[in-house]
Amino acid sequence: MAQQFYVSPEQVMKDRADFARKGIARGKSVVVLSCLDGIALVAENPSPTLHKIGEIYDRIAFAAVGKYNEFESLRQAGVRYADVRGYSYDRVDVTARGLASVYAQSLGTVFTAEQKPFEVELAVAEVGERQGDDHIFRLNFDGSISDESGFLAMGGKADLVQAVLETVWTPGASLGAALRWAVTALESPRKDAAGSSAAVPLEAPLLEVAILDRNATRVRGSHRAFRRLTDAQVAQELAPDQHDSQDN
Repeated sequence: MAQQFYVSPEQVMKDRADFARKGIARGKSVVVLSCLDGIALVAENPSPTLHKIGEIYDRIAFAAVGKYNEFESLRQAGVRYADVRGYSYDRVDVTARGLASVYAQSLGTVFTAEQKPFEVELAVAEVGERQGDDHIFRLNFDGSISDESGFLAMGGKADLVQAVLETVWTPGASLGAALRWAVTALESPRKDAAGSSAAVPLEAPLLEVAILDRNATRVRGSHRAFRRLTDAQVAQELAPDQHDSQDN
């Protein structure tokens, strides 16, 4: 009889975690940050159809990095959960905290019970009536969850991107200022690898940008706050003549 090799549970968990981290780090970064106008979601993504950012419900959005087929299945499951809960109870009962808890359970189950963990990292954002009421949740591949204050970066060289955001982000900024901060942060790994002069700047066609509009009901008469920005709108927000005092 062939002898079974013993591998400790700690080693199994470590190997799975290392595998998932490597897969996530191969992708491009995504930034989510709160601003005066709402919550901006910015991804380095040249594809016009394979989105990293999506709408879940009225005032809730989803962002992800990692394997597209895995996080897309999670996004669709989140939409179904939100629709069923909103229909069965009330629309206000659908919250980012509830959705993040469901995602955490699903990711944790896959990480511990399945042979291969999901190579994904997720963000669930809910815009509030005021900036202080915004919620941004980070979900890791192992089901761990954290409540982020103001902003987060994930995927790729997230540590570099997060460090830049920590130096520039302040509450009360306009959407244009928030997008410029996000692009500056997303460009930092490129500059670190190629040098400041050789790095290719991130322009509108290379970005996927959306916003959870804080004033959607008042301005557009819609309870759906999620809105994608076109390349022209992104370029306008990033234009030098759009700079204001919030950049300082």
